[in-house]
Amino acid sequence: MRSAEIRSTFLDFFRERDHRVVPSGPLIPPDPTLLLTNAGMNQFKPYFLGETEPEHPRAMSVQKCARTSDIENVGRTTRHSTFFEMLGNFSFGDYFKAEAIAWAWELFTRHYGLDPERLWVTVYLDDAEAEDLWRRVGVPSERIQRLGMADNYWSMGTPGPCGPSSELHYDRGPAFGREGGPAVDGERYQELWNLVFMQNLRGEGTGKGDYPILGELPAKNIDTGLGLDRLAAVLQDVDTVCETDLLAPTLRLVQELAGRPYPGRDGGEDSLSFRVVTEHARAIAFLIADGVLPARDGRGYVLRRLMRRAVRHARRLGIDEPVLAPVTGSVVGNLGGAWPELERQSELIERVVAAEEDGFERTLRQGTRLLESAISRADTTLSGQTAFELHDTYGFPIDLTLDAARSAGLTVDEDAFADLLEKQRRQAHRAGQDRKGDAVARRDLYRRVVAEHGRTDFVGYSSTTAETRVVALLDGTGTTSIASEGDELEVVLARSPFYAEGGGQVGDTGTIRTPGAVLEVVDTRPGIDGLHVHTVRIVDGEVRPGDEAEATVDADRRAATARSHSATHVLHAMLRRVLGDHAAQRGSRVEPGRLRFDFAHFSSVPEIGTVQTLVNEYLADDPDVRVWEASRADAEAAGAVALFGEKYGDAVRIVDIGDASRELCGGTHVGHGSQAGPVHIVGESSIGTGLRRIEALTGPDALRHFDHERALLAELVALLNVPPDQAPDRLRQRLDLLAETQRELDALRRAELDALAERLASRAEPVPSGWLVAQRIDDATAADLRTLASAIVASGDGRGLAVLGTASDGKAQLVAATGPRTGVQARDLLTDAAREVGGGAGGKGALANAGGRHPENLTKAIATAAAQARTL
Repeated sequence: MRSAEIRSTFLDFFRERDHRVVPSGPLIPPDPTLLLTNAGMNQFKPYFLGETEPEHPRAMSVQKCARTSDIENVGRTTRHSTFFEMLGNFSFGDYFKAEAIAWAWELFTRHYGLDPERLWVTVYLDDAEAEDLWRRVGVPSERIQRLGMADNYWSMGTPGPCGPSSELHYDRGPAFGREGGPAVDGERYQELWNLVFMQNLRGEGTGKGDYPILGELPAKNIDTGLGLDRLAAVLQDVDTVCETDLLAPTLRLVQELAGRPYPGRDGGEDSLSFRVVTEHARAIAFLIADGVLPARDGRGYVLRRLMRRAVRHARRLGIDEPVLAPVTGSVVGNLGGAWPELERQSELIERVVAAEEDGFERTLRQGTRLLESAISRADTTLSGQTAFELHDTYGFPIDLTLDAARSAGLTVDEDAFADLLEKQRRQAHRAGQDRKGDAVARRDLYRRVVAEHGRTDFVGYSSTTAETRVVALLDGTGTTSIASEGDELEVVLARSPFYAEGGGQVGDTGTIRTPGAVLEVVDTRPGIDGLHVHTVRIVDGEVRPGDEAEATVDADRRAATARSHSATHVLHAMLRRVLGDHAAQRGSRVEPGRLRFDFAHFSSVPEIGTVQTLVNEYLADDPDVRVWEASRADAEAAGAVALFGEKYGDAVRIVDIGDASRELCGGTHVGHGSQAGPVHIVGESSIGTGLRRIEALTGPDALRHFDHERALLAELVALLNVPPDQAPDRLRQRLDLLAETQRELDALRRAELDALAERLASRAEPVPSGWLVAQRIDDATAADLRTLASAIVASGDGRGLAVLGTASDGKAQLVAATGPRTGVQARDLLTDAAREVGGGAGGKGALANAGGRHPENLTKAIATAAAQARTL
């Protein structure tokens, strides 16, 4: 049975049992507690928690999943994958164990045709009900095993829904391992389908099965996960998932690139490498298609690790040419029909993997040189410090270091390496804990305010003024009963028109007036649970909790910020239109008249002018800006974009700008698109691997920038005395002439220095290691000194030493150079001399330099260096 038929059989079976098909969610989950979508139930978490009412109590899906917790097992076993398709059926408070178990048995034995005699079942150790239900459908007691929490109690890996589970396993036969059932050998008795009786809520924990159960969910639910890869391997009678029709075309391509056949399941390290390259190619393609780009941390690091692991194993197979582009292209060709996003993003996938593989090759070359040098100096063991520096500074993978050391007959001090990694982690953790401690104390204070006074009634969407009351004054340690002129503190109001910073938009500023005081609001930030916290400076008088107040937002600043926010939404839409859906927002800063927008992309954006034109043309058409509210599920179904890193409740606010942009957003916006323009992009740059940043001006600020640029052009035209359209060519001519003149001057200066070097060398004095020139050179730069010193020692027999110095701008500069036959390190000549001028010596080998703030001691310093040379 081919994979397409396996999918359709599953969906048809549960469709007949009144399940609604739900499309796969993306691999980047909306749940902030998850790095990647790791199970079919992820998108249904709000239903299990009772936060959202489902439209229908039964669902089914074919969900894309990515897990890398067992990455080292990928390729070593027949069943582990980093990417897989999970077939699942779900009940939200509807049916429970009896139906789930009966249907699973029926589907496996009657529709997929699996031999009932080869099916085994595991249940949670105290789940007698599930065991009895399995016996009723025909599973004998001897093929039912009870296992503990680590094996048969399932959760997402984070706090949330969980419950006891029951798994269906298939006996693949003695060729795959020992007898005794799943409790003895998971490779032979391979888990195919996990039925989770989702009924509990878990808390924090440190590992699998090591977490507290906090209580019951609002209803008893069913969550199942059937791995398509594993079932396909059984139904297609192949040894490993890489040999199923899901991956076989890619495996064949790897064999062609390697120029040799796949040796089969038991082919040792070569078999492992074939399977790793094949399996990782699929994960890489799907991750990029869903918007993940390589980075130093987070899900981007997961992708980078998969790429580098695939490349390393390809090199082990003797594939020296670029490999990621062809193998991911094979994945697109094979699975693009089932997953159209692969075909839509095929160009992006190819460009990303090519750029990453090229960069990794440079890392390998640089790291290999450093590693070979360290190996040549080692006796029996490569230090953990060396391995750590290669890993931390150069990104050189530790397993490559281990392989290279092993090949050279060395071991690596892995304990020291692990200690250094742990020390780095602890330092970062301590710094984070210090910040966390301050934040926790502040949150506790805000929580007390909310408990006593309730949340802030925010009225700023409809008004920039409000009649209100001061409910709390907060200083650095807690609440206070009075504040007077000159004090700076935080104020909480009962009602507030001030927007609290969020979603990238800065907080409002303005004025609060009470009968006895005037307060300048310099910032507004969110507290917790809907609290708005106003940072203020008391301009006049005294203020106390309970005072009536009038709050007024700086309306001009608010309007300028709203222009920038609406422009940001349209910019986001046009970037995705030009670059692709992967160019999603990764951060923003929305300020009055200006914006900063961070987005995912892997290279510079030459189309930035096109993006700017599209933004301004769209805004000039004056699209309506519509704000509406809906449930989170309804908003997502309507295509609203949820932004990276933002947390949303069940009820969300959606902002539509014409037909170009629909985003979940709590910020303030203009009423019509034309009010946001014009937009002028002033910069586009890289801020990290896979991340770009655009900075732009909006509205009057953009016009003022245009005026400034026009004034600069007018001044340039006047200086060049040409019409504006001829200014670039004329300036280019002048710069070319200036560059040629500079080259001539440099040549004259070099000739002058060469002549000086020759004269100085002719007056050298003999020293034990050869001959010495020690001289003060006035009106010289540090670069001149280096050129002179190098020329002096190069002019003789390789036994020359040169020490030169100059003084200017209150500083002394020293340079030393040594010939190859002297056996002298240049830095040794300057160590004592550097102290004379109040500095230190740097450099290594044949050239060194020193500097200091005591130019008056330069002559003495040169003499000190010369005396040192006479002893070497």
